Amino acid sequence: MRTILHSDCNSFFASVECLYNPEIRDKPVAVGGDAEKRHGIILTKNQHAKKFNIKTGEAIWQAKEKCPELIVVPPHYDRYLRFSKMCRRIYSDYTDKIEPFGLDECWLDVTGSMLHYKSGYDIAEEIRYRIKEELGITVSIGVSFNKIFAKLGSDYKKPDAVTVISRENFKDIAWKLPASDLLYVGPATNRKLKILGIKTIGDIANFPLELLERNFGKWGDMLYAFSNGYENSPVLKSDECRSVKSIGNSTTAVRDLENYEDAKIIFMILCDSVCRRMREQGFVAKEVGISIRDTDLFTITRQTKLLRHTDITKDIYNASLKLFYENCDFQKNVRSLGVVVTDFKSANEAQQISIFDNEENRMKLQSLDNTLDELKYRFGTFCVRPAKLMFDTSLSGFSPKEEHIAHPVGYF
Repeated sequence: MRTILHSDCNSFFASVECLYNPEIRDKPVAVGGDAEKRHGIILTKNQHAKKFNIKTGEAIWQAKEKCPELIVVPPHYDRYLRFSKMCRRIYSDYTDKIEPFGLDECWLDVTGSMLHYKSGYDIAEEIRYRIKEELGITVSIGVSFNKIFAKLGSDYKKPDAVTVISRENFKDIAWKLPASDLLYVGPATNRKLKILGIKTIGDIANFPLELLERNFGKWGDMLYAFSNGYENSPVLKSDECRSVKSIGNSTTAVRDLENYEDAKIIFMILCDSVCRRMREQGFVAKEVGISIRDTDLFTITRQTKLLRHTDITKDIYNASLKLFYENCDFQKNVRSLGVVVTDFKSANEAQQISIFDNEENRMKLQSLDNTLDELKYRFGTFCVRPAKLMFDTSLSGFSPKEEHIAHPVGYF
C-alpha cells in the first residue's frame, strides 16, 4: 500500500520574512503587493495576523481596518525560491518522488522508505522536525494512501502538525469536513453542491454518482472519486514535470490605460516575457489569447489561431494587439491586461512553411530575439528595450519575467 505525504509550509512568505526580520516575528505580519502600483492585496499572513480574520486576497486597506497595527512587508520572491529549494533538498533524503504544488507545497511518495521506518507518520514527524530546526520555518504534513487525502491532512491541523488519514479513519475525519475543503471545490462548485443539499465531503461520497455527473459532467466523477478515496494518481519524480499547456503573464497597470498607445506598451512587455519563457522551454505556439479588465472589473477573454507555430515576439505581439483592437473601444478605461499562448509543439519539430511568408525576415526576427534573450539573461531585462517603452517609464517600469513567479502546474 502506498504511503503519500503532503507537506505544506505554514504561512510561507510571512514566515520567511519574519526570519529576515526577527523584530516583527511576534507581531501581526502580512506580505502584500504595492498599493501605490495597485497591486495592494494580501498575499499571505502569519498566525498573529490570522487572529484578526485577515484573508489572503483582500485589499491591504481592508486588512488594516481589521488590524491597524498590521505590518505589511513587500514580497521577496528570491528568498521564497531559496527556501522552497532547501525544503525539497530535505524531502529528497526520503524519496525522489517529489511533486511540487506551488512554491510552498509538495507531495512525497515515501513508500520506498517504509523499510527503514515504522510508519509514514514517523517519516512526517522527522521531516517536520528537520525543517523547523534546519530552516527555522514550520510545516504541516498530511499522511495518507493517496494525494487528495494527504493534502486534506496537511490542511486539517495547522501550524506545525502531522495528521494521518488512513483507509480505516478517512470516513471519521474527511467525511465530516465541509465540501469546500476538498481539492478543487471552489466557491462556484460549492454553491452548486449546496443547491443539491450537499454540505460535507461525506455528502458528496454518498450522493448518487449519476446525479453528480448530470450536474457537474466529468467533474462529478472526479468529486465522487476524491471524496471516496478512489484517487490513485502517481507522485511524479523530481526530474519529471507535467506537460505545459499554456504560458502567460498578466498585470494590473499602475494607472488606467486610456488609449491604444498605453495598451501597446503593456502588450509589448507581456509578449516579451511570454515569448522569452516559451523559448527557454523550447516551445512554439499556435494559439494566442488575451484578457482585458476594465475599471468596473469586467473581464473578457479572446483567442485566435495563428497560421503557423511561432516563438517570435513580434508575431505574438501583433496577434495580441489585433485581438485588442477588435474587442476594446475604450468606452471605459482598461485596468489590466493579460497574454497567454497555447497549442504547443517542440521548437525543434519540423513544420510546413508558407510561400506567402518572408522566411528571410523571420530568420532575422528569430536571431534578434535570441540575441536580446542573451543580453537580458546576462544584464537584466532593462538593459535593452524598445524606444516606445521609454516614453512612459512609470507605465513600462515592470518586468513580469522576473517579478511574476511561474508556479508549477496544478494537480491535473
